[in-house]
Amino acid sequence: MKQKNNSTWVSWNENLKYNYKTKYTITTEEELQEVIAKNDKIRFFGSKQSSADIAAGTDALIDMTAYNKIVSYDYNKKTITVQSGLILGELLEAIEAVGWCIPCLPDINTITIGGALATGTHGTSGKLLAEYMIGCNLVLADGTIQTVTAEDDLIDAVRVSLGMLGVMSTTTFQCEPAYTLHIKEGPESDDVWLPKIKSRLKKHDFLRILWLPHTDKGYVITGDKINSDTEVVENLGPKYLKHRRTASKILYKYTHIFPWLTAIANKLLYKGFFSSKKEHKGTLYQATVTKSRGSTLELAEWTIALDKFPQVFAELKEELNNWSNKSFVHIPMDVRFVYQDKSWLSYAYGHDTVTMGCVSRNAATADTYEAFKSVEKIFIKHGGRPHWGKRFTAKDAELTQIYPKWKYFKELRRELDPTNKFLNPYLSQLVNEKETANVKKVIA
Repeated sequence: MKQKNNSTWVSWNENLKYNYKTKYTITTEEELQEVIAKNDKIRFFGSKQSSADIAAGTDALIDMTAYNKIVSYDYNKKTITVQSGLILGELLEAIEAVGWCIPCLPDINTITIGGALATGTHGTSGKLLAEYMIGCNLVLADGTIQTVTAEDDLIDAVRVSLGMLGVMSTTTFQCEPAYTLHIKEGPESDDVWLPKIKSRLKKHDFLRILWLPHTDKGYVITGDKINSDTEVVENLGPKYLKHRRTASKILYKYTHIFPWLTAIANKLLYKGFFSSKKEHKGTLYQATVTKSRGSTLELAEWTIALDKFPQVFAELKEELNNWSNKSFVHIPMDVRFVYQDKSWLSYAYGHDTVTMGCVSRNAATADTYEAFKSVEKIFIKHGGRPHWGKRFTAKDAELTQIYPKWKYFKELRRELDPTNKFLNPYLSQLVNEKETANVKKVIA
């Protein structure tokens, strides 16, 4: 176990900074237990890519990234057990190598397994990654281990918990046989793709829509399972498409000063990068868009029941097209779909869900990005739920209204962590608990 003292923790986009007294880098479950047991307050982190302020803010921190081994495979049951500091991309490569997949494709593969589970990471046209977790070892506040299996009622609380119930040590995932997708992509007008959502979800195995504000267009991506030897005439579009991020960086450079420039930039980016059709095939991971972040961003994402989405979308579009405000959104706004589950803090608890992302390409100026506020206001009005790992301002009062199990989760949290060991200032506000830690946020 390595130890570093008196330094500064900095998030991936440098928007969050905290001084700490001690940082532990652990490699074994025993070290994880020891560190948790001997500290009064502690948080833990992986690749630091959350926009929400959940990973630091205490005197003691645990760096989980060296706790990253594959523990075991069960080839008969198609399960894999891993340490929670393993990077998601490495997990996907490991299971694909033995002919398996987890049919959940998050947008980013450079996050740790523990972080992905804790914040409810999801893909599209499936369920949260956490729903494929069938067991875990949870290190509790006193350093003891509680083994949770799919048969335990506790698993519905543990699957998505923001690390407030304990620290996930090892996790076991249920995998499925790998498959090949035939992917088709192309632009459609809003009045075409919006009414087709439900029929497409029934027809296709994969559906994702990149909405492009100020263009009245969406970029629709569908995927259908095919035999791996089926021939597909590949069309990857013009070669310059790979330069979209560079073009976005240039076009959005001054939009924090002149927000209206965003509308012009969006139209140019649509014509240059979202107006052509593409077609190709590959495994779930090859054929779709799991990737690392090409640049630092600031992100928010909200979810709403599938049946409510058309109304929410209409209000959102009207708001974002209103030139009298400053709610101009950098494209694309990512629209994905998650099927209902029973995890207490899941976005899809109790209903099929549409998720909608909101991105600022200028991470350093995100505090003045009016679209975050406008999008949150509309989704909250209709009972929408925030992505736990991204930016939002809702606190305990709002969360009580939109998460049916929020009250029960808080009661369980107090039972498992009676001294609030796993709370930092941000999480204390979320659950409406008094914060006793004296760690101060660094003013950037």
